[in-house]
Amino acid sequence: MDTTTKNPTAPPVPGPLGAEQKRAARGATRPGDRIFLGLSRGSGILLLLIMAAIAAFLTYRAAIVLTKDQGNFFTTFEWNPTMDPPVFGIAVLAFGTVVSSVIAMALAVPVAVSIALFITHYAPRKLGGPIAYVIDLLAAVPSIVYGLWGALVLVPHMNGLFGWLDSYLGWTGIFEWQGGAPRSLLTASVLLAIMILPIITNVSREVFRQVPKMQEEAALALGATRWEVIRMSVLPFGRSGVISASMLGLGRALGETMAVATVLSPTFEIHASLLDPGGGTFAQNIASKFGEANEQGRDALIASGLVLFLITLLVNGAARAIIARRKEYSGASA
Repeated sequence: MDTTTKNPTAPPVPGPLGAEQKRAARGATRPGDRIFLGLSRGSGILLLLIMAAIAAFLTYRAAIVLTKDQGNFFTTFEWNPTMDPPVFGIAVLAFGTVVSSVIAMALAVPVAVSIALFITHYAPRKLGGPIAYVIDLLAAVPSIVYGLWGALVLVPHMNGLFGWLDSYLGWTGIFEWQGGAPRSLLTASVLLAIMILPIITNVSREVFRQVPKMQEEAALALGATRWEVIRMSVLPFGRSGVISASMLGLGRALGETMAVATVLSPTFEIHASLLDPGGGTFAQNIASKFGEANEQGRDALIASGLVLFLITLLVNGAARAIIARRKEYSGASA
């Protein structure tokens, strides 16, 4: 005899979904959904194919000329692909690209995060809105405009800074200045910092706005000051977002071309001092030498572009990986 009792008010247990219910759950019953899914998937595949085609082209052209190089491509301090046999290397270019980008990041990230915090948590709405609008406009300024401003305004005004650094920090050797024109890696780094500042600020601002309001209100209810709320709630939540924003800015700094070319005096020498004129970057070297290079020289420039392509790809990939770790950015403040 079955002693179990049935509750007539209990809701029925749902059975397995039918075929049409499964299709409805996947959003595949409407023609518009199927078309949008196909277009989205096709766009993603097309983008991957374009990236693969670029990588294959750069690798093919680089392999042609690297087999003729009589030096070490990664350590040679000379660029003369017109010689027979050709000699060219990226040691100076790699040093200049990495150093200028790192200095630009060190200058831009603290300022960008501070501006983002000021807009989102300190400034009144009537003031924060215009500041955010100006930052958005700075992000849209072409790089050649930054380069012209740097050559005509920034470079002449760097003499005072260079003199101060030489007077107080010249003993380190890194900031020793011989009195030449301030067209050095430090000047290029300052210009790059100004260029990447809007990118880092905009992304960081949006991340800080996603902080759950309940966390901030709870901290305020417990007696925390505004800075304590930022330190305990805002910055921990937005750490990954700030890192990803910084890496996006780093990708922009690594690949910047015209702005660096207008303020830097290119030489294939590595100086101990950041204030000495000279140096070079991958993008600047390609832009300045591509027009006058022969076929072999263009292949050499493409080989250096392949290295820059890989570095930028790694930086952007790392940024995407960091963003993917924090799924709660989407609708976190809801």
